[in-house]
Amino acid sequence: MSESTPALEFTGERFTPECVREIWYEHYHRYAFAQPLARGKRVLDAACGEGYGSALVASVAESVLGLDVSEQAIAHARARYAQPNLRFEQADVTALEHLPAQSFDLILSFETLEHLHAQDTMLQGFRRLLAPGGLLLVSTPDKRNYTDIPQFHNEHHVRELYREEFEALLAGLFPHRRLYAQKLLFQSALWALDADTGRPAAATLAREGGLSEGMAYPPLYYIAACALQPLPALPALHLFGDAEESVYAHYNQEIRKNMAAGHRIQALEREVEALRRQLAGIEGHGDRV
Repeated sequence: MSESTPALEFTGERFTPECVREIWYEHYHRYAFAQPLARGKRVLDAACGEGYGSALVASVAESVLGLDVSEQAIAHARARYAQPNLRFEQADVTALEHLPAQSFDLILSFETLEHLHAQDTMLQGFRRLLAPGGLLLVSTPDKRNYTDIPQFHNEHHVRELYREEFEALLAGLFPHRRLYAQKLLFQSALWALDADTGRPAAATLAREGGLSEGMAYPPLYYIAACALQPLPALPALHLFGDAEESVYAHYNQEIRKNMAAGHRIQALEREVEALRRQLAGIEGHGDRV
């Protein structure tokens, strides 16, 4: 990776590693989930953007091809992430006929589907490119929780899907699937230090106060693992974080700022009240003269 390459400008259309807070966690987690599955594999990163994810999986893969429709993004990726087993090409991910059939063991398509009208065409192309035993990982926002409920509009998304639509789209092409939910959560974590045994467990406190097992949260995104043959062993739960705890650090910083502002407001209110009493005393003295 070349540290001297200037960062690609963030326009909202594609992620850059210089982004912070929620969006950084969401995007990096997908590639962190994919990296162990890429070990020794031929990988296609379709719509690779500025290239950070391709470079991450290339650290363990046999080879990685990153494709993006943006000439600027590809030029940036080539300059920033040059390494022997990683190459970048400009291409439309809905038109991949130039690539040989069954030539990839792992295909990644993150933050792509919702930017396209020709979603079925893209997925059909991925099906053709998957080698026997190959795996596709594809993400999409949940339209209900991403757009409808918060009444949010992403101008770069042209076709968002509800969960039922996403699953139906995949079911027509891939007989073997596992659907993951993704959302940045505020969690307290417990992990065993003495042995790598047991299964993951989770508990969620409902608004009404009841405690339930599992991750009972409305998904913001889905990631589907799809294959033409039975799926490989996949984790039931995957956690991702950074050692600096950047989101938590930002949260603490904002809390400290708000607390400091609150203390300052209280001090000013006390000063105002003192001035009011002083003014009332002056006015009372004037009435008695």
